[in-house]
Amino acid sequence: MKTVMAHCSALLAVSLCAAASTCAVAASYKTSFDCAGTRMAVEKLICSDAQLARMDIELNRLYRLALTDEHAEPRPDKVLIDQQFWVEARNQCASDREPRACTIRSYAERAYQLRRGSAIVRTRDPDRLTEGPLAFSCAGLNAKIDATFFITQPGVVYLKWASSSITLSQVPSEMGARYTGKDVLGTYSFWQNGDMAMFQKPGSGEMTCKAEPAG
Repeated sequence: MKTVMAHCSALLAVSLCAAASTCAVAASYKTSFDCAGTRMAVEKLICSDAQLARMDIELNRLYRLALTDEHAEPRPDKVLIDQQFWVEARNQCASDREPRACTIRSYAERAYQLRRGSAIVRTRDPDRLTEGPLAFSCAGLNAKIDATFFITQPGVVYLKWASSSITLSQVPSEMGARYTGKDVLGTYSFWQNGDMAMFQKPGSGEMTCKAEPAG
């Protein structure tokens, strides 16, 4: 299993205001919805942010695949309803203290849900921007960690174990892929190199983890 690494890609067309004195710099990236017609604050944020726009395109791809999978859990009709509720919840990030971080977290968690529930969604499309969930067993942690990766710039990993979860962002690392982030409890870190990983949560030491065989 290869280490999931973030990769750069060419930015989509950017539109700049010519008269700086009368308007701010405006950028519009390709998304799954019409940026020109949206009035939603979160959608405007996504349209102006390269990382969020790529997460949106990838999430839409996963969602469309899930709708074709009659063996998915939940079934396609429930996926459709769940997606509608998810969009409403994502839009609430506009009122969050950190709207961008909230939006990233929303996309990462939804990607985990869609990939976990459908083999078709997990198809190894060469243009995919997500991987996982990969299961890791960690010494000192009773529950397995499911890790779902967004291959953006920077990269994102969503970790889920027992009733807990955290979304972390990739930071520079000389070897492997390292992610950090924090919540109200404190700072978390996750470092992965092939089948091996190190995980640290607030109030604990660094735990050695090993990926479980796929399937």
